[in-house]
Order: sequence, then structure tokens, then C-alpha cells
Amino acid sequence: MLEPAVALRSVSGRPSVGSRHQSLRKIDMSTYTSYPATIPGTFPSIAGRSPSTERLLKTGYLATLLIADILALVLAFRLAYWLRFQLKISVAPEVVPSPEFYTQIAFVMTVGCVLLFSLARLYYWNSLVGGTYEYSRAFNACTVAFLLAILASFVFPRLVISRLWLVGSWALAVLLVGGARFSLRRVVYALRERGYFLVRAAIVGASEEALALARELQHPWSGYEIVGLVGVGWREPPDGKDGAPVPPFLGTVKDLGTVVRRLGIKELVVPSSSLHREELFALYAQVHAIPGLELRLSTGLFELLTTGVQVRVAGVVPLIGLKKLRLSTTELFVKTLVEYALTIAGLVVLLPFFGLVALGIKLDSPGPVFYRRKVLGVRGKEFYAYKFRTMYVDGDRILSEHPELAARLRAEEKLKDDPRVTPMGRWLRKFSLDELPQLFNVLKGQMSLVGPRMISPPEAEKYGRSQFNLLTVRPGITGLWQVSGRSDLSYQDRIRLDMYYIRNYTIWMDFHILFIKTANAVLSGRGAY
Repeated sequence: MLEPAVALRSVSGRPSVGSRHQSLRKIDMSTYTSYPATIPGTFPSIAGRSPSTERLLKTGYLATLLIADILALVLAFRLAYWLRFQLKISVAPEVVPSPEFYTQIAFVMTVGCVLLFSLARLYYWNSLVGGTYEYSRAFNACTVAFLLAILASFVFPRLVISRLWLVGSWALAVLLVGGARFSLRRVVYALRERGYFLVRAAIVGASEEALALARELQHPWSGYEIVGLVGVGWREPPDGKDGAPVPPFLGTVKDLGTVVRRLGIKELVVPSSSLHREELFALYAQVHAIPGLELRLSTGLFELLTTGVQVRVAGVVPLIGLKKLRLSTTELFVKTLVEYALTIAGLVVLLPFFGLVALGIKLDSPGPVFYRRKVLGVRGKEFYAYKFRTMYVDGDRILSEHPELAARLRAEEKLKDDPRVTPMGRWLRKFSLDELPQLFNVLKGQMSLVGPRMISPPEAEKYGRSQFNLLTVRPGITGLWQVSGRSDLSYQDRIRLDMYYIRNYTIWMDFHILFIKTANAVLSGRGAY
């Protein structure tokens, strides 16, 4: 059976935290006189870098980002000039081309855009390499710069600027600046896998929530390197009874100054269940006195908040609201657009094949060609997922003759040697061809090409609190668990892989699963039954 650690390694490049359990121990702080390269102990740790190296890397990245923005803007202005005046695409032919004039305008606007980028904190490290805010701020800054140029042309009548050049420059600037920042972000993600661009942090508290939070943030895609737990007062740290590795115990809050100085910790993350109100105030006062140390508060609901949060200030009170969907409007639009294009093209190619499969099913056993299964979609809305029929129509009677198999089915939701499956159905399942009719579910907006596995209404209870995450995205025809072992995985492994996909979704992960992993899984036939 494929272990979940192996399955996750194919996506993240590093093992998951689901490895063997070792005993918890406190780090002997006296052995560290400087920022260590690694933290010995039971918890997986990425090799650390010296503070000077990290500062140099960040400075180099910001300098590269500045240069990339300037080059992108210059290229945008040059391409727009070429389109307008050399290809002579125009809406106002009376505008006379002047390379010197437009070079001067492009220079002024480039400087203006860079200044606006700076005001939008686009060269501030904490605003970068995470989420979509960086792109939206770049878009807004470019838009403001070009609106100011349009306003200037109205205020100064002698300043005649081609409208098509302005619009083309704006569109190209948004595209090229966003593309450059997207590419550089991929470089940072790759370097995080090698231990660079990570913030050293410790989790405050000794609760199960603190332990779960440490395990979640330990992955390099979070941008953190979790070095261990800092206990509070008399409370004992968790013992890792679930078999997963436990972060090193660094000491208590009283040792905070020594821990931070010796281990080079830059941030403390505090789960909501770790501290009482007065303890939190006392911790804040202590952190406030330590230069370079930041305090972060976790809501304690990270297992449920894959959809993210929205903060609204009412008076002076910050209120946190939960988003009901995991994907942003932009992500959903791109994902839907790509999937509709691929689905329509796929159906055009596959319709003749559907006819051959339907004929084979009819000749193999009596019954309908298609099978409809009631499953849950986004927000728990029920719908019928289509499949080619792979079982005999009297499957329940056949299963009743094998009570031991019926018991295993109830526990695992899958049977390796299911007597209800027809010969034709066994072949269809081996290559996952029975799920091709779900392309029609994709066209109806009920499913995605890539997503978590679909579940029936009674099955949702097995997901526990994770069902709230599962129902924030559309289920997929293929997905991470299907390409990581399929039915060879345990039920808990499937849940874990679904949660990994939902929490770490990107369109690039979809492409990787759809065009690389799915092809390998289907051709190998491993775990299909």
C-alpha cells in the first residue's frame, strides 16, 4: 500500500509528517551558541541559513523584482508603439508617430509605475510570495498610472497621446509585470524546497491544536521552518500518541529570550487554545521587548478555513468572516474556462468511443449503459454523477451471498475482488474509462476535471470536520488520491490527500495531475478495481 508520505512527496518534493513516531525531548539550549544549520530532534527540519545569508537573498530577490518590473514596463511600451505606429493599428490616424516623444513619455510613466509599486508595498517582502494580493496591487498600480496619464492629456491640451498606445501599453504592462512576478515566485517556491526563503518560527503552547498547527506549517510551501514548541507554565507538551513525529520542545515562555537568540527565531505563532487572555497579554509584552520578533495569532480553525477569511473592521473591532468557497473568483474563472475548453474538445473526440463502450456493456450483461450515483457537490448540494455501468444489475443479491465482503465494503468503501463487477466493467475500471461520462457533469457545472473525490451523503460523516473543506470545491473526475494509488490507499489516506489538494490548490497542480500523473496512473492500472 502506498503510504501518504510517499503520495505527498510526488507533489511537494518533501515527505509529509505522517512518518514514524519518536519520543519528544527538549533541546539542550546550552549547546547552541549561534544560529544552527539544523535543529536535531524528531521533527523534520529544513537546513537553516544564517541571518546574513537570508537578508542577502531577500535583498537580491527584491532587486531582481525591481529590474524585472522595469524591463516588463519598457517592453510593454515598446510593443505598444510597434503595434500602434509600425503595424498601423489605429483608431485616430491623425496622431503623428514620434519615437523621441513616446520614449520620454514611456520613461516618465515607468518611473511613475515603479513609485506606485513602491507605495503599494510591492517591494516589501511581507507583501510578496503568497496569495493573489501581489497581482491585484500590481494591476491597481498600473491602472492608476495610466489613468493619471489620461488625466494629464486632458489638463494639458498640447500633450497629445495616442489612445490606442495608452490602452495597449496598459494591457501589456499588466500582463508582463504579472507574468514576471509569477515566474519569480515559482523560483522562490523551488528555493523554499531547498531551505531558502523560510522564516524560522516556533509554536507557543502545548495543546493538540499547537501540535497540529506545527505539522501543517512545517511544509516549505507555508514559508515557515517550524523549529519546535514553546510551552506555557506547567502544561505538558503533547506526546504524539497518534504516531506522527513531534516537534522538539524548546522550553517554556520564560526561556523565550534565550530560545529566540540562540535559534534565530523570527516569529512566534500562537494557537487560540494555547493561552488565556492574561497570558497572551503577558506574552505580547515579552515579545514587544525582543527586537526583530513578530507575534502571529492563529484562529484555531485552520482545519476548517481552507476557504480563507475576510476581515472587516466595525468601529475599532476587527471581525473575521469565513468565505464559503475555497477558490477565488479569478481562480474559479480560469479553472472553469480551461475545463470547459478541454471537456468540449474531449467529448468531440470521445463520442465514437462512447458508442463502442455502450455496445460492449450491452453485449456483456443485461441492464442500462449508464449508472447514476447520488453524490455531494459544492456546499453539500446533491446531484447524480454519471458512469458507465460496471456491475450486474442484481449486485446487491450477489453481495448478500458474501457477508465478509459486505462488511469490508462498509468499512473501506472499496472491494478489490468485487463479485458484482462484470468482465467488461473490470476492464473499464482498470483504465478508469467508466468515469468518462462524468464529462457531462463537468459541462453542467457540477464537477471538475481535477478535484477531490466525490462522496455520497452517508459517506460525508466519515470525513468528520473535513467535510466542510471537501464541500468548498467541486469534486473531480481525477484528483490527487486517484493518481497516488487509487483504491490501494486506505480511507484515511484518501481523506488526507483530498485535504492536501484543497488547501494547496493551484491551476498548475491541476495541469500536473491531469496531464502527467493521471496518464501514468491510467496506463499502469495500479490500484484500479
